[in-house]
This record gives sequence, structure tokens and C-alpha cells, in this order.
Amino acid sequence: MPRVLPRASLPNAEKGGGGRGRRDGGEATTPRDSQRAWAEARALIWSHRRSVGIGLVLMLISRAAGFVLPFSSKFVIDEVLTKQNYDLLVPLALAGGAATLIQAITSFSLSQVVSVAAQRAIANMREEVQAHLVRLPVRFFDSTKSGILISRVMNDPDGIRNLVGTGLIQLTGGLLTAVVAMGVLLWLNWKLTLGTITLLAVFAAGMSTAFKRLRPIFRERGRLTADVTGRLAETIGGIRLVKVYTAEKREQDVFSVGVMSLFQNIAKTITGTSATTALSTAVVGLIGVLVMVFGGRAVIAGSMTLGDLIMYVIFIGLAAAPLVQIANIGTQLTEAFAGLDRIRELRDMATEDQEDESRLAMPPLRGDVAFEHVWFEYEADTPVLRDVSFTAPAGTTTALVGSSGSGKSTLISLVMAFARPQQGRIVVDGHDLSTLKLHEYRRQLGVVLQDNFLFDGTVRENIAFTRPGATDEEVFEVARIANVDEFVSRFADGYNTIVGERGVKLSGGQRQRVAIARAILADPRILILDEATSSLDSESESLIQEGLQRLRSGRTTFVIAHRLSTITSADQILVLEHGQIVERGTHDELLRLDGRYRDLYDRQHRFERDRFVNPGEDPVPSTESDMRAEASRMAARSAGRSL
Repeated sequence: MPRVLPRASLPNAEKGGGGRGRRDGGEATTPRDSQRAWAEARALIWSHRRSVGIGLVLMLISRAAGFVLPFSSKFVIDEVLTKQNYDLLVPLALAGGAATLIQAITSFSLSQVVSVAAQRAIANMREEVQAHLVRLPVRFFDSTKSGILISRVMNDPDGIRNLVGTGLIQLTGGLLTAVVAMGVLLWLNWKLTLGTITLLAVFAAGMSTAFKRLRPIFRERGRLTADVTGRLAETIGGIRLVKVYTAEKREQDVFSVGVMSLFQNIAKTITGTSATTALSTAVVGLIGVLVMVFGGRAVIAGSMTLGDLIMYVIFIGLAAAPLVQIANIGTQLTEAFAGLDRIRELRDMATEDQEDESRLAMPPLRGDVAFEHVWFEYEADTPVLRDVSFTAPAGTTTALVGSSGSGKSTLISLVMAFARPQQGRIVVDGHDLSTLKLHEYRRQLGVVLQDNFLFDGTVRENIAFTRPGATDEEVFEVARIANVDEFVSRFADGYNTIVGERGVKLSGGQRQRVAIARAILADPRILILDEATSSLDSESESLIQEGLQRLRSGRTTFVIAHRLSTITSADQILVLEHGQIVERGTHDELLRLDGRYRDLYDRQHRFERDRFVNPGEDPVPSTESDMRAEASRMAARSAGRSL
């Protein structure tokens, strides 16, 4: 696959090298970011308003029931014990028991309602992020690690459970409990309570400062987690290469560096959350000291009864306990907002579907393709294609030949609309490709790439990937054309054989044939064959050449080939060097031209003819006389061209 344009066009996305260029690497949150985050949070809560509403009602009932026992304590002490009104003891006990039962039932129901709603919200968010992700342009995927993207889909939405789940409900309940408790405390002893409120104000200021500083750290944690996951995915995916080059220790060291960076970030958050917890503990302790000193004096002075003091102490607990809870829940909400920040960055990128909205509908495709003075570059001032112009009439085969890095894959990428030329245009059936809807255009493409990707499913499922509704007969027919049935018949489970991740259970040639069958089933108008027979042995290649010939019939076909024997029947061959078409014509015409194509052709076939040389290998003269003969031939040809 080709490289992609610099990430300057995607400022909010991670680079493949680990997130450089991102703005969430610990930077402070801007006011606009905060406004958008709160707007997104409100929208998320509103979309789950039914479950959140039920949760709030259950929470109110539970909190109201929680006040019964504290209120009862005053009457037990002042009325039952002090005034010996024993008739009140049983009713007070029954009221406390009933309130406790109500709390238990509502707490269970609350957990069931909001927890299920939270998990549903997470699932919906993951679906939305994945749907947006797969519709982003190919250039984004070419420069972003797969592990980072997996983390965006699976990990970042997880924090929203604290917005629509128990986190927000508990925070609201804690605040309401604190407010009601403060009201009761003011009624019991307003002077003592004003001192308590002063301490709570200090606590609130500390919490606000802490959460502002923690949020960027949580965003950074998300990035580090994604980087570590990405590297681990790469190591596992390339485990054979790692083992062949005994790179286990090196990969371990790289992974360890990432894990330690993640650990250091987590240590920072632990320090921050511990500080908030310590602050809340200190505030609660200071309030306790105030109550002991001033409350005790109030009882001695007779302005408060013993029952009032006990009730005051209990309600101080009701007011202070939510403070510790708020510290923990606030940290969780901060983490949730950090996840929303990262999701927003991804969703701010325009998808191909959004870009298609302003484009023309794709008429039935004939297959005429023309490049008109096309220039393309991945990096500024470094053209990969230079003023490329050619026409591929409908139903013809165009072969692309050239040395490595000459621009063949880039040209094919432009045909598949994975990239756009900086200058010139690509015309399909008389329409500028940049003005057509990509989704409709790609429906009429068929591709067999050099690196064929198979999903971890059955052989049948992989063949039918381009047409999930295809019948067994249709699948078996294309499998026969591509010679898939030849090896599938030897499997115990036949077409229901699991191919493994990326088709690892199949040989390279078998994967290639499955990919060819998949392209045949798509019945495309434009066919891309990027070394479609590169992984086939000579016997297998000969068995499917007829099928490929039938597949190409009536379709506009682009073929990238290093084995020139496979393109002798092409209607035109384009020879690329340094991003330019240096020769064009049929196989016979280019041989008569005695130029670059002839050089490539002779280099492959002169020494392969009577030697055991694997297809695709560069034959090297094995004797001194051969080398002298080759040198003389090249010198003579150069002299002939100079004349």
C-alpha cells in the first residue's frame, strides 16, 4: 500500500509514531473544549433520559429513606431515653427498619436500571465510533496504528458509564444529601454550620483545581494506552519475523518503555486522586473537631439537647460522606470527559460518506478510465507521479511495469480513489472522479492485491465477502474458476474450514486463489490485479490463467506485474520510471522498441529459460563467461540507442 499525505491535513489524529502532533498530550483544556464536552455530555444524558430519570427517582427515594434513621436518633435519645416515653420505641424501630428495606430495594433497582443503561450507552457509542472510523479516508489508516484505533473504539467509550450510569446518579444524590443535611444543620445550630460551610468551600475549590489538572493527564493516559496496545498488536502480528530475527528481547524492551510511561502517568493520577481524598479526609476531620468543641459547649450551655448533638453529628456524616464520594466520582467523570475528548477528535474528521454528499451519483459504469496530466506527491516537493497521461478504454487490459518505487502502486491507489492527485484529473466514463460518489464507484471495483487479507472465518465466508448474499452454487463456481476447489476438497470441513487470522492456516498461494475467487464473485467493471499470481507456483498459475482471462474479458483491468510473462496479452503496457511513463505499447511493440521494457524482459527470461530460477527472482549470471556475454550485450544495446 502507498504512503499517505503528511498529517497536517489531519491535525487531531495520532501519527503512527506514537501520537506526536496531538493536542491531548497533557495540554490544558481550552474553554471551547470544555463547552463542547459539556454539550456532548448533556446530549448523551438526554438520549438516555428515561433510564437516567428513573435512576434519579429511585435515588431520591433511597436518599429520603436514608434520613429516617438519623432523624429517629434525636427522638430515641430525647423522648424515649431522656423523657422515658417508651411507647415511641417500637414505632421508631419499625420506621427505621422499613426505611432500611426501602433503601435496599431502591439501591438494587437503581443499580440494575442505570448500570444496564450505561452498558447500552457504551455499546451504542462503540458502534457509532466504529461506523465513523471505517468511513474515514484510507490515508488516515495508512498513518495510524491499528492498536490506537482499536483503543479508540473499545476503551475510550468505556468512561461514559459514569455519565449515564451510577457515577452521575451518585454524584447528584451525594449533592442533594449534602444540601438537605446542611439545611438540617443550619436549623440545629446555624453558627456552627457556617464554620462547616467555610471548610466545605475550601474543599470545593480544591476539587475544582484538581479535576482541571487531572483531565489532561487522563487524556494522556488514553494516548499511552493506545500506543502500548498498538505496539503489542504489531509484535503479535509480526511474531514470525520477530522470532526469525531473534528480536524478542528488543520488542520486550520497546514494550517495557511504553508500559513504564503508562505506569508513570497512572502514578500521577494516583497522586492526584490521593490528594483529593486526603483533602476530603482533612475537611471531614476539621468539621469533627468543630462539632466536638462548639457542639459540646452548646450542650453545656443548654442551647442544644443531647439528642440535637447526636443528630447533628449524624447529619454531619451525611453531609461529609458525599464529599469523599464526590472526590472519587469526580475523578471518574474527569476520565469520562477525557474519553469524550478523544472520541470527538476522531468524529470531527470528515468521512468519505460526508464528502460524498456534495458529489454526483455514479451512473452505470462502462469502464473508460483516463489520466490527464496527473501529478501526485506524498511529501511536498517530492512528486511520485509526474504528468502521467493515458487512456484505458472500457474492456481493455492495461499493465503497469517498472522498477520498485516507480509509481505503479500509487497509480493504482489513485484508480481506487484512495488518494487524490494534486494536479490533473482522473476521468471515468467522461466524469471527473473527484466529483463522483466514492461509495457507488467502489461498488464496481474488484481487487486482488499483492498482500491478500483474509478474515478469520471460513473459506466460503471469505469468498462471499464481496457478495454476502451469494448462493453456494455461485461461490462454488467462482472457486472452481480460481482453482480454490483443488485444495479445499482436501480439507475435512471443505468450504467451512476456518482460515485463521489473516488466513494464516492457508499457504500464500491458497490465500491468493481465495482472493481471486472473491474478486470474480464481485463481478466488477474495473478490475485491479496487483501481482495476482505472485504467490502461485507454475502449476497453479497455469490452472487459473484461463479463469483470469475470462474474468478480464469485458472488464477494464489494471495489472501490476513483475513477471512479464503474465502480461503479454495486455492491450497496452505502461513502463514507469521515476513517476513518469517512459514507454507504452503492446508487448510486441515494446520488444521491437528495444528500450527499457526489453531490458526488463531480457533480464528475466534470458537466464530463466534453461535454469531453475524461481518466478520473481532476479537471475544472476552464474559463470564468468555469462557475465562477460551479458556485459557485451548491454554495451552493444547502449551503443545502438546512442546512434
